[in-house]
Amino acid sequence: MTPCRFLQKPKTPPNSAIGCVMPMWSRLNSSLTSSARPAAAFHPLAKAAKTARIERLIQSGAWTDAALALIDLELPQWQIRRIAYDEGEWHCALSRQRELPDWLDQSVEARHADLALAILSAFVEVQRISAPLSRPSVPAVPDRHQPAL
Repeated sequence: MTPCRFLQKPKTPPNSAIGCVMPMWSRLNSSLTSSARPAAAFHPLAKAAKTARIERLIQSGAWTDAALALIDLELPQWQIRRIAYDEGEWHCALSRQRELPDWLDQSVEARHADLALAILSAFVEVQRISAPLSRPSVPAVPDRHQPAL
């Protein structure tokens, strides 16, 4: 699978307040290219249009809008449940079932001083928990006959 074009580093460096976004984009690029995604999730033209929009947002430095568009493109079944600013940090919660009360919903939450990074952190966490675990079909059994050292 080829790397996602919209996660490439922009040609112009970001301002110093968002300078830490670039390592996050690199991490996202590697996680997205290694995860299995359904090929028919989007009509090809719609996906291309969304990808082009994300590229434009990144080139213009609209990091928050790019993060939200990335969630829309890569995690269509997830939605922003809550974005809040408290004591110098942004809190972002993503959910599959926003209609449920907080106490029934299993949302993914992340926080960061920068809004775009809080959203991207929640995105990465959803990718992490959604990735299929690679487990052997037969569990390994410890060798009991190995001599003690």
